[in-house]
Amino acid sequence: MPDRSSTEAPAFPWFGLIVLSAAVFMSVTNEMLPTGLLQPISRELGVTEPQVGLLLTVFAGTVVVSSIPLAALTRNLPRHGLLVVVLLVLAVSNLLSAIAPSYGFIVVARVLGGLAHAMFWIIVTAYAGHLVPRGQLGRAVAITAGGGTLAYIFGVPLGTVLGQLLGWRLAWIVLAVLTVLAAFLVWKFVPPVARDSADHAATTPLRRDPTLPAVLIVCAVTGLVMLGHYALYTYIAPFLTDVLLMPESMIGLMLGVFGVGGAVGVVLVGTVFGHRPTAGLVILLIAVLVSVVVMVIGASALPVAIVAFTIWGIAFGALPSILSTRMLHVASARARDASSAIYNSAFNFGIGGGALLGAALYNSVGVGQLPWLYAGTLVLALAVLGLTELRARRRTRLA
Repeated sequence: MPDRSSTEAPAFPWFGLIVLSAAVFMSVTNEMLPTGLLQPISRELGVTEPQVGLLLTVFAGTVVVSSIPLAALTRNLPRHGLLVVVLLVLAVSNLLSAIAPSYGFIVVARVLGGLAHAMFWIIVTAYAGHLVPRGQLGRAVAITAGGGTLAYIFGVPLGTVLGQLLGWRLAWIVLAVLTVLAAFLVWKFVPPVARDSADHAATTPLRRDPTLPAVLIVCAVTGLVMLGHYALYTYIAPFLTDVLLMPESMIGLMLGVFGVGGAVGVVLVGTVFGHRPTAGLVILLIAVLVSVVVMVIGASALPVAIVAFTIWGIAFGALPSILSTRMLHVASARARDASSAIYNSAFNFGIGGGALLGAALYNSVGVGQLPWLYAGTLVLALAVLGLTELRARRRTRLA
C-alpha cells in the first residue's frame, strides 16, 4: 500500500490560529481602549479629551519608530518564545496604565505597550503565513485578524462599559489578566514555526528584493486608509454624542454595532474577497467612502446615520484582513518578516498620525469635520491603487 502520510496535505491548524486570534484580540483591545474611555480618563487625570486621544499617537508612534529596528534585532530569535514574552510585556503595560497617577505616567506605560505591540505584529502576521501553505493564506490571515474584529465587537465596547460603570482602571486590570492568559495559551498550544533557514540566512538586503515595490504600495494604501480612519475613530465617542446627539451611555452599544459589522466584513474576506484581494480592496474602500459621507450628511436623520455607521463597520472590518492578505501575497517568502514590519509601521503611522491630526482638527474646526478628512484619504488611496493598476497594465502591453 502507498504511504498516504507522505502525500496527504497537513491538517489546517485551526486551534493554533484561533489562539493567535485571541492574542490579536488582546493586543488590539489594548491599543484601542482609550477611544471608548476618553471622557472618564480625561476627567480623572485632569486633561482634555484630545490629550487622551493622543495616547493612541504615543502608542502608535512608538510602533512606527521601533518596528523595523526590532525586526532587525530579533530576526534570529525563535518566534514562538518571543511571542509569549511580548504578550507578557503588554500585560505589564496594562497594569502600569491601570495604576497611573498622572498623565505623564500613563504616557510612559503606553510607550512600553507600543514596543510590545510593535514586536507582536512583526511576529503574528508572518507567523500565520508560516503555519499554512500559500493557497490557504487568505483563510489563515482572516482567522488571525478576526481577533482584531472581536476586539471591536467585545473588547473595546465591554471595556468601555466596564470603565464607565466601575472605573477605567479596572478595565485595564482585567485586560492585563486576560493578556497573561493569552500568553499561556500561545506557549501551550501554538506550534513553533520552522522558517526557511536558507531564506533567513540570505545576505541580500530587503531593498534589493524584487517584491519590495509591491509591498510598499500595499503599505502606502494602508497608511492612507488608517490615517483617515483613526482621525475619526479615535474621537468616535464625542462624535456620537456631539454630532449624532446620542447619550454617553450609548457609546458602548454603538462600538459593539461597529464591531459586529466588522465581523461580517471578516467573513466576506474569507468567503468572497480572499482570492480576489485587489478587486475586494477597491470595493471595500468605495463602500467605506460612501458610508462615511452619508453618515455625516445624514447626521440629522439618526436612522440613516446608524445604517451608514453599520456599513462603515462592515467595510472597514474587512480592510485589515484583505490588506494583510495582499501584503503576504506580493511579498516573497524571504521578505515576509521584514515586510510585516514595514506594513506594521505603515498601519501604526496611520493610527498615530490620524489621532494626532484628528486632535488638531478637533480643537480647531470641531469633531464634525473629521469625516471629510477621512473621505479625502480614501480618495487618495483609491488613486494610488488606480495609478498602480494602470502602470502594471502598461508594462504588460509593452512586454
